[in-house]
Amino acid sequence: MNNARNTENPLLTIAVIARNEADRIRVLLESATIGDEILVVDSGSTDGTVEICNSFGARVIHQQWLGYAAQKQFALEQASGLWVLSLDADEALSPQGAAEILNAINDAAPEVHGFSIPRLSRYLNRWIRHGGWYPDRKVRLVRRGQGQWVGDGLHERLEVSGEISRLERPFLHYVYRDISDQVRTMNRFSTVAATHRRKSGSLAYLLLGLVHAVGKFLECAIWKLGLLDGVPGFIIAVNSAFYVFLKHAKAWEKGLPEDNELLPPEQTS
Repeated sequence: MNNARNTENPLLTIAVIARNEADRIRVLLESATIGDEILVVDSGSTDGTVEICNSFGARVIHQQWLGYAAQKQFALEQASGLWVLSLDADEALSPQGAAEILNAINDAAPEVHGFSIPRLSRYLNRWIRHGGWYPDRKVRLVRRGQGQWVGDGLHERLEVSGEISRLERPFLHYVYRDISDQVRTMNRFSTVAATHRRKSGSLAYLLLGLVHAVGKFLECAIWKLGLLDGVPGFIIAVNSAFYVFLKHAKAWEKGLPEDNELLPPEQTS
């Protein structure tokens, strides 16, 4: 693979959004040798992320946080390459995946404006291949000017104006630092999700959340074979079920009337 960067007529920009990712962005940068340009849009890191990116020759732009889709769209619009590969700071390329990407964009027909790529996640020291986590295809590679990031705070996606082809080698996702990181993410995302749900103080709505949670556990663990991933697969199924319940519980909480009873009633004997 030719790792020499063409800075005058860049073929590929690898675009990343980041904030305080010093503990893991180095893996991405070390894997990004196929990029003629590495573009990092930083939203205010204070942990050395910017310095690490600079040491790898990345072009770093500061942009206050706009939301996931808008931030990624901003990065897309700043890219110089004919093609743009959007990655998150906790993702990386395998050597085989990088080679496939490079071959694909060199040989792409004019009508092909984007590529979908499978994503393989690592969690609790294991590559997760079941439970709905794989192949987890994402459209991340697009001709510059032919894609638009859209979506809410949880489900941003890259929409492409032309034909999308499929690549087969996965890119890598180091999904959570540990279980605590997963729980923090679930708490943050369930709060966002609850704002988009119907508010309800009804107990029936809460019980519906419990039913959905049980169904989610069975889906991840049994139907999608998550138990084949061992203990990490079981933990994923449990946490996925809890996340589903949290979304319902927080929507239920938002439907409660204002609490004006700040002191307990006096006890009478």
